[in-house]
Amino acid sequence: MKKQIEVVGAVIFSDNKVLCAQRNENMSLPLMWEFPGGKVEQDESEVDALKREINEEMLCDLEVGDKITSTAYEYDFGIVNLHTYKCKLKEKMPTLTEHKSIKWLNIHELESLEWAPADIPAVKIIVDEG
Repeated sequence: MKKQIEVVGAVIFSDNKVLCAQRNENMSLPLMWEFPGGKVEQDESEVDALKREINEEMLCDLEVGDKITSTAYEYDFGIVNLHTYKCKLKEKMPTLTEHKSIKWLNIHELESLEWAPADIPAVKIIVDEG
């Protein structure tokens, strides 16, 4: 049986745009786009994990809102259970530390990127609601 990996993703909205993060060449799924976030640690809530991961990865703080969706996607390395949340930045803008690049896109532009497969259901929900 494949390993189950609990992951959270921040769909960060600002001025009708959404933050998109491109994975670097050394990560699994190199150069694909994703909503930033990371693994949920044992005994950690999804919201706490999201705040911690964004603080570590992008050196900024989040206000976490409603859950968008939870999806499972089977990769060769395991099954990723991705929980995405609508978020807003508190004060500081994100700083690039782990990702190759970040960009802010209008909702109708999101589908122009090559998204990591686990992120695609959330992208579709955002576009459909947008």
